[in-house]
Amino acid sequence: MIKNLKIISSEFDQLPETSRNWMALCSPLRNVCLESPMLWTGERILFRPKTMNNLALYGGTPVREKPYPSWPAAEQLERDQLTEVLSSQQWGGHGKTVAQFETLFAGMHDCKYGIATATGTLALELALTAAGIGEGDEVIVPAHSFVATATAVSRVRAVPVFVDIEHNSYGIDAERMNLAITDRTRAAIVVHFGGLPVDMDRIGKISQDHKLVIIEDAAHAHGAEWHGQRVGSFGLCGTFSFQNSKTMTAGEGGILTTNSEELAIQARSVNDGGRRETEGWFNHFELGSNFRMTAFQAALLSAQLQKLTERIHLREENVEILRDTVCTPGISFQVQPDSVTAHSFYLLVGRIDEKTFGVNRDEFVKAMEAEGIPCRPFYPHPLYKNSLYTEPESPLHRVEPCPEAEFATKDSFWISHRALAGSSEDTLDISRAISKIHEAFQPEKSNGEPSIN
Repeated sequence: MIKNLKIISSEFDQLPETSRNWMALCSPLRNVCLESPMLWTGERILFRPKTMNNLALYGGTPVREKPYPSWPAAEQLERDQLTEVLSSQQWGGHGKTVAQFETLFAGMHDCKYGIATATGTLALELALTAAGIGEGDEVIVPAHSFVATATAVSRVRAVPVFVDIEHNSYGIDAERMNLAITDRTRAAIVVHFGGLPVDMDRIGKISQDHKLVIIEDAAHAHGAEWHGQRVGSFGLCGTFSFQNSKTMTAGEGGILTTNSEELAIQARSVNDGGRRETEGWFNHFELGSNFRMTAFQAALLSAQLQKLTERIHLREENVEILRDTVCTPGISFQVQPDSVTAHSFYLLVGRIDEKTFGVNRDEFVKAMEAEGIPCRPFYPHPLYKNSLYTEPESPLHRVEPCPEAEFATKDSFWISHRALAGSSEDTLDISRAISKIHEAFQPEKSNGEPSIN
């Protein structure tokens, strides 16, 4: 045991923010065997309060050891649909399976037309190409999203313009979007982040005022609603992803939805090698490609589409439980306005106020994972800080001031939809873990002295 170590209380306030709840002790020792409650920094020894010993991160018993429901999850309906395709000898993208899925998905999202694609990324590229967006055109995109939201713009030789997000919604800031418009701006891609629709009333007004093409990136937002209307039906078109982690998935896949017959005809042609439906198999009219979805993908997705609304309701109910039970100061969740009549909750997005909660975002995420909760830090940087857009030979782009996007990389986190797919007791474990972590990182109430075990 180490003895005669003097507490340097005057140095406590000088500790890094990540260590505010640790006590600093002076020590000249370099090579000592430290017991688990202590951390050797190379210059000093840090002792954690007794309250932290209960955390699973430091050897305590986790809130839950049972995993949350696995995802993707294949049930009998998915197996039956796949078996039917196997027997049909129509495995490609031109049979009835894909066509039926396109019609059903589009209709469920208040659209007349759906064009299914092999991936969500290709759906974005298809939307831009079919809308006539090309070289030199500016396309406004949010500073936070999956990289495809920006690279789809670059791949059609247009110029992504990165605009800040809102603090409460994590969606694009409509005011900043309006200020970013120039005489070269042709379109904007708005992302329904985490499954929360952006303010489509304000976006629609900006679109009308400036004659902008609006493309909804609804990769997170299957079944989400704004004023009772499904996303993907507000702009010229919407795009969805069916990548492996999404709330509807075929491993990969995507779809473009629209109410514009003109856009649908153009998109279907580009999607299918430049063909037109009534003009013959070997007659090609556009510089198209093969973005088509297979029948196997469509079969899996058709089965899941039947469960979409039920699964959304379950996640919404479980999030309500969290909103009612998480009363811990210093943690907040994405704000859902009354205009949002369905939030798909692909992600439950939140943020940590380190000063109030008692620990920073990164330590919180580690502690949640140790307690058995699937929690992840937010994107490590805004889109414009990806190497793709910082190298000397980067594609053309423009960056507006994005302070909220920068803050989100440091204080925000998300919890996977699979943690919201269980019972109310499963959901309460999330609340229990948050409370446990908050209490553990509070200073001890006895005498304020560190515990040396």
